[in-house]
Amino acid sequence: MSAGHMGGRSMAASKGRGAKNPGKTLKRLLKYSFSRYKAAMAFVFVFVLLASAANVFASSRLAVIIKELIVSPEHPVIDASVIWMNIIIMSVIYVVGVLSSFAYNIIMMYIAQGTLKKMRDEMFTKMQYLPLKYFDTHTHGDLMSLYTNDIDTMRQLLSQTIPQMISAALTFIFVFAFMVFYSFTLTLLIIAVLVFMIFIIKNIGKKSAKNFLAQQRALGALNGYVEEMTEGQKVVKVFCHEQKAKENFKVLNDELNVASRDANTYAFILGPINNNLGYLQYVLIAVVGFILTVTGSEIGLLSGFVAMEGGGIACCAGMLVSFLAFSRQFNNPIMQVSQQFNAIVMALAGAERIFEMVDTQPEDKGGDVTLVYGEHEKNKWAWKKPSADGTFEYIPLMGDIRFKDVVFGYTDEKVILKSISLYAKPGQKIAFVGSTGAGKTTITNLINRFYDIQLGEITYDGLDIKSIKKDDLRKSLGVVLQDTHLFTGTVMDNIRYGRLNATDEECVKAAKLANADFFITHLPEGYNTVITGDGANLSQGQRQLLAIARAMVSECPVLILDEATSSIDTRTEKLIEQGMDKLMEGRTVFVIAHRLSTVRNSKAIMVLEHGEIIERGDHEQLLEQKGKYYQLYTGAFELD
Repeated sequence: MSAGHMGGRSMAASKGRGAKNPGKTLKRLLKYSFSRYKAAMAFVFVFVLLASAANVFASSRLAVIIKELIVSPEHPVIDASVIWMNIIIMSVIYVVGVLSSFAYNIIMMYIAQGTLKKMRDEMFTKMQYLPLKYFDTHTHGDLMSLYTNDIDTMRQLLSQTIPQMISAALTFIFVFAFMVFYSFTLTLLIIAVLVFMIFIIKNIGKKSAKNFLAQQRALGALNGYVEEMTEGQKVVKVFCHEQKAKENFKVLNDELNVASRDANTYAFILGPINNNLGYLQYVLIAVVGFILTVTGSEIGLLSGFVAMEGGGIACCAGMLVSFLAFSRQFNNPIMQVSQQFNAIVMALAGAERIFEMVDTQPEDKGGDVTLVYGEHEKNKWAWKKPSADGTFEYIPLMGDIRFKDVVFGYTDEKVILKSISLYAKPGQKIAFVGSTGAGKTTITNLINRFYDIQLGEITYDGLDIKSIKKDDLRKSLGVVLQDTHLFTGTVMDNIRYGRLNATDEECVKAAKLANADFFITHLPEGYNTVITGDGANLSQGQRQLLAIARAMVSECPVLILDEATSSIDTRTEKLIEQGMDKLMEGRTVFVIAHRLSTVRNSKAIMVLEHGEIIERGDHEQLLEQKGKYYQLYTGAFELD
């Protein structure tokens, strides 16, 4: 529980900050995204270039049209054919621009969706190979946010922001070149206004980004609380906690409201400020341009266009109209960049969190000893150990598991198990009893190598378990946990999860051994009944019966039963024990139980206290010792 909360706090904190190294993250994201789409990106660049150039070149034709419309001593007659020709040229250019915009947006959407699919595939694949410690320190909500919120921010970055940034850069270059060509003086005036706009955008953008990140943090906290309350609704109602839950939700909702209000306030005022500064710039250009046009100042009109067209008031007026259009286009890229600033910040923060997960060191695969069936002797499990000379040694799988002076702690600061030594001979049933937190489940986690020990040694049929490939080690272990997890699918599918190649007949046989067949056949569709919501339509006892059937069908030589019958009534428990006695024949079984009645027939019972084995022996021996086990047994049949 504490680990999960710690993980929640750490992830929530990360949601409240931007990327540590945005440049490096962006470079990696672009390389990751476009490495498979080089040809498509080349087409995108070409189409963006055409779209940006089309808008600029079309505006340049306004100068010719205006010049032709103004009658003056130098230009006494209007030539309609020239006007219509330029209107057609403008139309064609705009059509090319529209088609180019449509084309590059379609291609970028294809690239973005393909990239996100690849990223989700790699994330989920990587998640399957992460150690359990990673999931202990990251809540389910935190991990889900990687697949939803963070992925979605990158979708916007790849499909919208990046092409808009490229378009803005090209438009900026084209417009700037035309403005300098038309009037150097007016261009200097625009640059002065632009510097002031950038100053405003920079300061407001910082505050906006800070508040958007605070909004993400508050949203994550609110979502986590809603998820927690939804899952624990029964507990909320049992303890009449509705009012307190509402009050806590109100606090989190108010925090989100304030953060969202401030974030969107700065974001919304940025657009109007830019627009009004753009209008101010437009007025300044019109006034100064009119003065330069009327006075015919050569200082103000260093224009190649005027020189080419022979000068004159009509030519200057045409140039001024085109220049005014360019001034509006010059501001658009700046506004596009400012509007995308928050999207870039959040996308890079999301990308960094995803890359952190992808870069997490995966669980090591273990050694080179593998588990085989039928290679050594017909229908016999065996460990296949490679030798230095290239041959293999086959060691029969007996289920002999030994702990030798094992010391373990989930963190180096807190030791859970202290110098644990024990052995389980083939076919023995070993039970662990003790109070909560004594280390019972930890021992079974170490057998599975969910965690690695700090000191000591654990052997399996004489082999150090570190020398066994983890997948093969876990294939030899059938596990039934207290907290049963069922997957969406039919009852048959959930039983077959223990061994995917099991036949229907084998699954039914396992269900009968676990005494689950009776309730299954009374379900609406029997074994084909679809289970959803982690088996919400089944009782806790029924879910555990399915988990036991799943372990039975696995045919694993070693069984680990962690509170496997804690939610089953005494009558059903006795029926299960009859079936499990047959199942456990020739198998090593580790049992963790609170009910002492379930461990009386164990070959050896280990009593744990504060990470140490304080008593060991069979049921009768422990009663004779009159120690902790005797006190527990005579005082109550359950430890809690």
